[in-house]
Amino acid sequence: MDQAGETTHFGFRDVNVSDKQTLVNDVFHSVAKRYDLMNDLMSMGLHRVWKDVMIQSLNPPRSDAPFKLLDVAGGTGDISFRAAEAAGHGFHATVCDINTGMLGVGRERAITRHMEDRVDFVEGNAEELQFPDKSYDAYTIAFGIRNVPRIDRALAEAYRVLKPGSRFLCLEFSTVDVPGLDKIYDLFSFKLIPPMGKAVTGDAESYQYLVESIRQFPKPAAFSEMIRDAGFSRVSHQVLTGGIVALHSGWRL
Repeated sequence: MDQAGETTHFGFRDVNVSDKQTLVNDVFHSVAKRYDLMNDLMSMGLHRVWKDVMIQSLNPPRSDAPFKLLDVAGGTGDISFRAAEAAGHGFHATVCDINTGMLGVGRERAITRHMEDRVDFVEGNAEELQFPDKSYDAYTIAFGIRNVPRIDRALAEAYRVLKPGSRFLCLEFSTVDVPGLDKIYDLFSFKLIPPMGKAVTGDAESYQYLVESIRQFPKPAAFSEMIRDAGFSRVSHQVLTGGIVALHSGWRL
């Protein structure tokens, strides 16, 4: 039950927790059809490298051994498709996302890639997953957890649905830690990305929120502590591209 007056960040604004999910849904519904193209433009293609690092860390079995991945906030299926391509025939991914527009794009991509039997799509909330306890071999979330109103609840749910011995992986924008690069990154983020979003998707405001939300996300050490608080062990993070993103890892032991 929400506490009366409980607030959280929506970009640089403080909003009621119960309102954030609706606002985030509006953002991703607006940009769903051009989401992957904008990822290429905003990151100059680097998001592909970062996601490849995530899949290498996931290291799904290449045998016929059963392996179930839960890809939360996985929308258009990018992480799940990459994992399926790297895995053996025993692999299956479930993409869980709260946004129907993103899921629709993902399902279309699955059909195009002939992966309907290996990747399925389910509408759901990261804070209240509909899946049984201890039912997945891995949990991934890429560039999605900062949009969750209550991150601690999402982490607790990730822990709950993972089998003992399974891994949590989170790829998320982070804090640039290279002198000089931070100023260039801020200039690019605030001056170029919203106009780019306007030109490509017709929506500058959604991309203004996205760049603001990155600045509000906890720094790597603080987020690692949140992962530990959820019950995970052997928690670590890997900084990529001067701190633009970080790959966080934890194990349910």
